[in-house]
Amino acid sequence: MPTYKQLLAEKEALEAKLSEVRANEVASVIEQIRQLMADYDLTAEDIAPKRRRGRPAGSGAARKPAASALPPKYRDPKTGKTWSGRGRAPAWLGKRPERFLIEQA
Repeated sequence: MPTYKQLLAEKEALEAKLSEVRANEVASVIEQIRQLMADYDLTAEDIAPKRRRGRPAGSGAARKPAASALPPKYRDPKTGKTWSGRGRAPAWLGKRPERFLIEQA
């Protein structure tokens, strides 16, 4: 039974042979592709056109206009920070948010 070091040496030899054979075959395949492209007058864009990101044109989904900032409903008198009432409540609001309500004119 072969030892661990012997098996590692065999593995390295096989990997070297694999990379050499692959390099030869890849060169042959690339040459075939180039020859076919020349025969049929093809470009790289003909084979693999650029992919566009995002939605396709005319998908029907019109872009919404950016929402304007909501007016603040609550104000911290110590710092002057405000909160519109949407999203996570700030810590300064505490358990009785009605204390921080801004008077609406």
